Amino acid sequence: MDVTTESFAREVLEASAGEPVVVDFWADWCAPCKALAPLLEAATAAKGVKLVKVDTDANPELANEFGIRGIPAVKAFRGGHVVSEFVGVQSATTIDAFLEKLLEPPVAESLDDAEVAAALAANDYESAFRILIERAQQDPEQREPVRELMVRLFGELGHEHPLTVQYRRKLATAIY
Repeated sequence: MDVTTESFAREVLEASAGEPVVVDFWADWCAPCKALAPLLEAATAAKGVKLVKVDTDANPELANEFGIRGIPAVKAFRGGHVVSEFVGVQSATTIDAFLEKLLEPPVAESLDDAEVAAALAANDYESAFRILIERAQQDPEQREPVRELMVRLFGELGHEHPLTVQYRRKLATAIY
């Protein structure tokens, strides 16, 4: 599906609230884009992942907004935010691994910690982060397990998500 500046919010940002969405930023003149397209289309179809394409020449505002400096550029969205990305042609194996990571179950499903899991189940990452930071500050033995869990959660949210940026700093302060 081709999306434009006008349809991007609906087809990508809003849609990614319920399912991951992969966006292929490309241009018609780009030979590597044409090489990547069939691999990406086959892999997303096989995994049942929504794929949309953005022509960077026709939609320069979107290319600028998402910092596209080279194409093909592929970004995976979850919850309205970029959670993973790559630039350039990749092998089918690399694309499959990219999609497998995107489709991993939420971190909350693998936790034995009822308090943090409840916050995450409510999609309240900020409360989960506050709980974890407090634990790291109160008990030095909890610092490493807290750090590991928070890094997994940062990856789930995406490295540019505002909560990731904010709590990455707080985590560093709490454990170092």
